[in-house]
Amino acid sequence: MPAINSAEARDATYHLHPYTNLRQLERDGPLAIDRGEGVFVVDTQGNRYLEGMAGLWCTSLGFSEPRLAEAAYRQLKTLPFYHSFAAKVASITTELAERLIGIAPKPLARVIFACSGSESNDTAIKMVWYYNNARGKTAKKKIISRRRGYHGVTALTASLTGLPYAQNGFDLPLGVGIFHLDAPHFYRGGLPGESEEDFATRLAAQLEDLILAEGADTIGAMIAEPLMGAGGVILPPATYFEKIQAVLRRHDILLIADEVICGFGRTGSMFGCETFGIRPDMMVVAKALSSGYQPISALMVTDAIYQVVADAGATLGLFGHGYTYSGHPVPAAVALETLKIYEERDIVARVRDVAPHFQARIRKLGQHPLVGEARGIGLIGAIELVADKASRQSYPASAAIAPYVVKQAQAHGLIIRSVPGDIVVFSPPLVISDAEIDIMFDAVTQALDDTLAHVRTLHLGA
Repeated sequence: MPAINSAEARDATYHLHPYTNLRQLERDGPLAIDRGEGVFVVDTQGNRYLEGMAGLWCTSLGFSEPRLAEAAYRQLKTLPFYHSFAAKVASITTELAERLIGIAPKPLARVIFACSGSESNDTAIKMVWYYNNARGKTAKKKIISRRRGYHGVTALTASLTGLPYAQNGFDLPLGVGIFHLDAPHFYRGGLPGESEEDFATRLAAQLEDLILAEGADTIGAMIAEPLMGAGGVILPPATYFEKIQAVLRRHDILLIADEVICGFGRTGSMFGCETFGIRPDMMVVAKALSSGYQPISALMVTDAIYQVVADAGATLGLFGHGYTYSGHPVPAAVALETLKIYEERDIVARVRDVAPHFQARIRKLGQHPLVGEARGIGLIGAIELVADKASRQSYPASAAIAPYVVKQAQAHGLIIRSVPGDIVVFSPPLVISDAEIDIMFDAVTQALDDTLAHVRTLHLGA
């Protein structure tokens, strides 16, 4: 696979983090992608890259699935737009809703569509507030989130996100009663001699302490990703969600599962909730819902929540929520075709078939001198870079070691991403083969070796 030309090589840190260094972008310009072929993309210079992040965690079926393009074209010819207001809806949208509920974890039973995970998470919080007003529990509005969690970048969802870059400079978080508990990151948060189960018990106790301090009658919901994606692919410790859910149920607090990254096979189950034993009151999906081919997201809620909201119309009036493009027929048609492909090709079983090889290759990276921890599940993973394995000491942020790994990977024909904390993350299309997994991790190994040589010139350890 050809490497990017040295004349074209750039310090591309601006697009390796979720935020953008605008001045650097002005100087260097972006890597302009021209077309996609399966799990590969090709830039405007003809250089070919394996897309190790499925774009932004989303292009599950790869970059050239003809059935999705055909579904969009058919719908554009039939009904290019319709709304979901005033007791009207496109028929394709109702078909998608029914199919989505058919595969969702029980007891989720109703769907509200939007265009992005941010919008649907924003909708979930509004629903929590409306639901509790409808129940007469008007003080029950505060929301619990977690450090390193990622839930979007609207003003409200950026406030839920537990990563500084989403809030710095924006006067966030909003003052609406949002709390961030510790991330369930055993590698960084576990105490000496503490087991995963003990760590989970301590985090559940932290949740309970917060609820008791604030008052359960003031807290409406907790939002959590089954595994933290943009925070560094952080898997929950054993028994974590079992213990967290017990606390929430005891205090009548809803659980919102943010499945924007985990949903539709990524973890080796259709949903991360199934992988980690979560029974949510609400669940948000996006990204792989349409394999990233069209912008669409969905909030699913239980029928119990829906009935309370529906009955509230008599006292609260019109349910005043929705977007022009909610349930847009073209994204709905593409999403429906995506779900059909998942079923026909048994994508979940396919992930389970290739995941052992993927996980073996990522675990092998844990032996590299730069890697403190290699982790993952299904077809998602991360490596966390450290200056010293024994002490787990990190490199100074100014050294930008993980972005350097990503830049070198790009030079070896691979697009991956780094996130704050010197973490390099992987989330390839679900259609990736064992041979392509080898291509990906061979390039990563070369990039790590390049970075090790770079680190030694900087006299930073390793």
